[in-house]
Parts: sequence; C-alpha cells; structure tokens
Amino acid sequence: MDLKTFLVFTAVLLHTTLGFPIQENYGNSTTTTEPTQVTIQEDIYESHPPTETDYEEEVIFNRILKVNKDSSQLLQEGDIVPQRSRSAINCRNRHCNWPQSSDGIVRVPYVLDPTYEENHIKVIQDAMAEFETLTCINFVKRRTERDYLSIKSADGCWSNYGKVGGGQTVSVMKGGCMWKGIIQHELDHALGFLHEHSRSDRDKYVKIMWEYISLADRADFRKFENSNNLGLPYDYSSVMHYGPHTFTNTTGKATIVPIPDESVHIGQRQGLSNLDVAKINKLYNCSRCSTILDTASGSLKSANHPRNYSDNTNCVWLIRTRSRKISLHFQAFDLQTTRGCQGDYVKVYDGASKSSAVLMDKTCGSKIPNDIVASSNLMLIEFVTDGVDTASGFQATFTSGRSEKKENVRERKTIYIKSTCVLPSSLHVLGKTLFEEVTFDITGQSCIDTIYSFQKMRPCSSQIVSQVIPRFHSLPCLSDVCHSKTCAIKGVINLMLLLVLVAQ
Repeated sequence: MDLKTFLVFTAVLLHTTLGFPIQENYGNSTTTTEPTQVTIQEDIYESHPPTETDYEEEVIFNRILKVNKDSSQLLQEGDIVPQRSRSAINCRNRHCNWPQSSDGIVRVPYVLDPTYEENHIKVIQDAMAEFETLTCINFVKRRTERDYLSIKSADGCWSNYGKVGGGQTVSVMKGGCMWKGIIQHELDHALGFLHEHSRSDRDKYVKIMWEYISLADRADFRKFENSNNLGLPYDYSSVMHYGPHTFTNTTGKATIVPIPDESVHIGQRQGLSNLDVAKINKLYNCSRCSTILDTASGSLKSANHPRNYSDNTNCVWLIRTRSRKISLHFQAFDLQTTRGCQGDYVKVYDGASKSSAVLMDKTCGSKIPNDIVASSNLMLIEFVTDGVDTASGFQATFTSGRSEKKENVRERKTIYIKSTCVLPSSLHVLGKTLFEEVTFDITGQSCIDTIYSFQKMRPCSSQIVSQVIPRFHSLPCLSDVCHSKTCAIKGVINLMLLLVLVAQ
C-alpha cells in the first residue's frame, strides 16, 4: 500500500471511528451523545486549535456595529456619544485630556459595573494592562475623584470622546463587547482619539466609496479639517480604523479603499497598534520606549546592538501573536554585571503586563539565557539600564505556534473534534498540570504519531465524559487505533481535541 493510499485509508478509518456516539458514564449508568463537530483540514495549523475567536474574521469596528445596531443610545460614527457643548467632535486643547501627575503618569480613575462577572473583569483589566505596559496611561480604581470612567454593561459598545467631566459612561456590554480590541477602542475614544479615517489628511491614504454608502450613513465618513494628527503617519492597522466594508449598502463592495495600493489591509482585530501607542504617548507627553511585535515570528534587540546600548534605558517589547505558546531564543547577550542584576537587566513576563507571572527574572552578565516559552500568545520583555556601565546588549528571535523543530515527514492531515465537556483545569495527566492547554506527543513503532492538544472552550456543567480516542498508550483506559476504547475523565470545560496524522 503506497503512502497516499495509506493516509486516505487511515483518515477515513479515524473519521469513522470518531464519528461514533460518545459514551458518558455516570456511576453505573451510561448515556450516549453525538460528537459536536468533526472536520478535516489538509494542512496543520501553526497556531493553537481554532477557537471561537479564530472563526470571527471581522475587524473590531464591524463587531461594534453589529452590537450597536439595536442600541437606544444616540451615537456618531457608530460608537461615539455626541457632546452638545462641542461644535465639532474635535478637541485641540488640554481640557479634553486626562491630567498628568508630576511623575509623568496619567491616572484615569474608573468604576466597574457590579453585574460584571469575574471573566468579564479579567477581559477588561487585560485590555487596560496593555495601556499601562506600553504608555503612561494607568487605569486606576476610583476612590473619591470627581472625573472618572463608569464602565457599564449598557446597550452596546460606545464611549464619549475625551474627558467630559464627572462619571462618564463607557459601555462594554456583556453580550457582545467583551473583546480586548473593542474595549481598547472605546477606551481610546475616552482618552481623546477619533476614528482614523476621520483625519484631515485621510484623502491621501484612503478613498471613500460614496456610491456604496447610504445617505443616512454618510455623516459617519466625514473628516475633520482641524483634527489633531500629532504629526504621526496615517495608520491603516489602527485599532481605531473602520473596516473596508463598514456601513456598505452593497454586499461585497468596500466603502474604504486604501490608496495607492488597494491590497493594503485596513482595520484589525487584535488591539492597539504601534502607531496607536505612539499617538497616546505623544498626546500625553509620555516618555516611553515600547514596541508591539504582532507577527508569527520575528526578532528584537537592544538599541545600537552590537554596539553598546545607552544608559538609563527602560524599554519593553510586547509580543502578541495569534498563535499559542511564544518561544523566545536569545542569540546574543552581554549586559553589565551587578550583584542581583540590580543595574542593567532583562526580565521576561508570561503575559502582557509587569504584573504577569515571571518567566525569566532579572538577568545580566554574558551568559546566554535558555530558551523561554510562554503559556499563551502574549510575552513581555523588559530591558532596563542604569547610568553606570554599558555593554553590547542582546539580540533575540521569537516564534509562535508549533515548535521550530520539524518532523521528517512528507504529508500531514489534521482532524479537529469539538466535544461537549471534558478536562478540569486541575487534572493531572502524565505528571503535567492542565491549565489552559496541554499537548501530549505520543511516539511509537506505528507509522501514525498522534498529538493531542486540549484547549479551554466555553464553560459547561460538571459531568463525567468519555471520548473515543485512537491509540494513546500512556493512558491505560485507551488502546490502539484498531481496538478503540473509551476513557472517562471528569470535567467542567469544553475540549478541543487535535489529532495530527504524521506519515513516516
């Protein structure tokens, strides 16, 4: 049997096997449920198994419009609360900005809707944390401040423009606004930023296709001739940019087209861009050294490397990819050596803020650190220097998703199975603790290797569930592909089971 025939036969066999009903054992009784989803992909994903967010291909603003279409709030440009006291939605003087403290930090007080649950609060605070990491904006819990943000689950995703005084509402509805990018978009409005396409110079960068915009929506595409562009470039990838088809009245027809290159992607779905960060820092006179790295792989280095870096530096790099498990590899490392690395150092965090878990504590000297792997698609690298000595610094590369080590294979196929409920976060299997994800690499004499990747999905009720899985020698309740058995695992969360068939 040749390789291709074998792979097709095996895929069909597995598909058929996994299509059988799944037995769920409750004590001595057994119930049966059908698998929720089984699909076959021709190529292996270089990121984590697809989740709900991966299937949402809309830019941030289109998501906002979907939620706001039924909102009773009067809105301009889809999500901005109009201010009667301003003749135009523009503010070039300081009274629209939040005040800056003597230490250079802009502290924006806020209160959260008491109806938010723990998971809602985490999404909001994670979105806020990126502002604190990359800019001098700190969102702080309100004490007695007169002016503050009241973040509520109202009817939509919307905000006022700039500081308006008193308790101003930022609506982050539980039903549809709980995305980091949406929250950052609305907070950016509250900090004093308009939509990118409203800039006075927008006609140099985009063409508005008026023929595909209904009369009722044309006001949402106006530009402000006296907008404060801060002397920074137009940003096609801004978290504040409309999508190409926003407000279109004709399916498939764009309302905003980049010029001169129509292929340039506009809008995005991840969050703040580097230019968004630069604009915040310039508007608020922030002296920050920060960079977002949002590609699947890339590199970073200290300033001037391989020449010596400067004294009194404090820089951060936020690696933010669409893939799971960022890996960081240092290629060169030479920093001033001090006791406890209290002078110059590099520190790495497992997340987007300095309050995240530490992956590598303060490190200095000339020994190249070991490779570092994050638990998610976020990693923060901090580089601090004092005013004493300098050295050549560091250079590093990063990758995301699957390991850089490639199996010696000629063909792969991937099967995704989305079941009902399985795997609690505290379950121990093979000595590993499962939190958000764990991957088992099973090798053996068979020509099929299987990689099982478990990922949290939506919460569901606690139950005992069993899953038909081919060949898993390391668990006694499962056997090989020819004699599949069921294995009961207690669980309260959904399972995304990834089987990768690798031909040898």
